[in-house]
Amino acid sequence: MRTALLIAVKDWQLAGRTRDTLLSTAFFAGLVLMVLGLALGPDAERLRPAAAGAVWSALALASAVAAGRAFAAEQEAGALEQLTLYPGPHGGLYLGKLLGTASQLLLLSVLVLPLGLLFFGAIGAGVGVPWGPLILTTLLGVLGLGASSTFYAAITVNLRAREALLPALAFPVLIPVVLSTVQATSLLLSGGWSAQVGSWLSFLALFDASMVIVSTLLFPFVLEN
Repeated sequence: MRTALLIAVKDWQLAGRTRDTLLSTAFFAGLVLMVLGLALGPDAERLRPAAAGAVWSALALASAVAAGRAFAAEQEAGALEQLTLYPGPHGGLYLGKLLGTASQLLLLSVLVLPLGLLFFGAIGAGVGVPWGPLILTTLLGVLGLGASSTFYAAITVNLRAREALLPALAFPVLIPVVLSTVQATSLLLSGGWSAQVGSWLSFLALFDASMVIVSTLLFPFVLEN
């Protein structure tokens, strides 16, 4: 755990100094929302049902960008090889990169989620929003996106076409996260908390736990290859 915290703190300090990754992911997510909004047109009846899907699609794409940039920065600086020589379980390296990526995604979601839902007309004046369950959905969704994207970013970091291969490999695994977060968010916005929302969030929590455990166990083999 100490290794994970050291890696995460290093990533936070680097992100705080340069802000490149956060700015690029924010711009990318905003661009995705704008394109989807323009494609659906100005009709509020078409925009509102698509709000949750648009927001979580933007965050899923942004997660690949954030994770890819995190590992690319290490590889370009020649620090990735040094990290593999660090004493201790290499699974801690994965957890550290996950903490760094997930924290950036969480900051991004604080901006993208309310603004995206507002842009698509899902929230606004006179519309009650169950913020508690929505925050829980966001936390679980960000963890799932970060866990998957971080693992596949490590797999593709040394490949020549990593920018194209990372989305191709990660997005099929992100489908359960996007599906469950979209369904839970849509249900919360339309009717508040229900047993169906609880089922989707339970599935999401199980997926997150499984992805983190499996990725942590497999990460040493990824680094060796």
